[in-house]
Amino acid sequence: MEILDPSLQTYVETHTDPEPEALKKINRNTHLKVLKPNMLSGHYQGRLLSMLSKMMQPKLIIEIGTYTGYSAICLAEGLVDGGVLHTIEVNEEMEELINSHLKLTNVDKKIHAHFGPAERVIADSNWQNIDIVFIDADKKNNFTYFELLIDKVKSGGLLIIDNVLWKGKVYDEHQNDADTQAFRKLNEQIAVDTRVEKLILPVRDGLLLIRKK
Repeated sequence: MEILDPSLQTYVETHTDPEPEALKKINRNTHLKVLKPNMLSGHYQGRLLSMLSKMMQPKLIIEIGTYTGYSAICLAEGLVDGGVLHTIEVNEEMEELINSHLKLTNVDKKIHAHFGPAERVIADSNWQNIDIVFIDADKKNNFTYFELLIDKVKSGGLLIIDNVLWKGKVYDEHQNDADTQAFRKLNEQIAVDTRVEKLILPVRDGLLLIRKK
């Protein structure tokens, strides 16, 4: 899933703040207990999410796709006093593992985990003036989640979508599987959306940063 040359990836990680001890444990535990551990944000992307959150000083963060809790914890590091992060995970079997991971940190009280389909959870919520949205869930619905939340995000708020370079396939004309085509369509739709400013970062599998005007 790494887009960067491995030597460059090692260099930037070496010159980035170290992975916090609690997140090291979560990283290791994810690799031991969960299928597809490469879905974890990991050290470098995690520090980027933490940095963006600290720069935004958010009061309200919404995450779609909790997985094992790593990215939620990174984002929650930037919450102001009284701030909260709501994270949505469709796989209810992950609840025990997620809760055990959150308890390893000092931000667990700021994170509220919801289980079930994201569209239903969003519809049942009254979230408004969202500061940050992080979308890292089922890829075919990325644009659906974007549309469901964009009007709830405050002006100047940030939406982040993961995996938008899709292992480099989006810019390889010989790759035309369904997921690759879905990401191409997503990137093209966001690129022409006049409600937002947008920037793709070649971090891990590609992060699309979207700032609401």
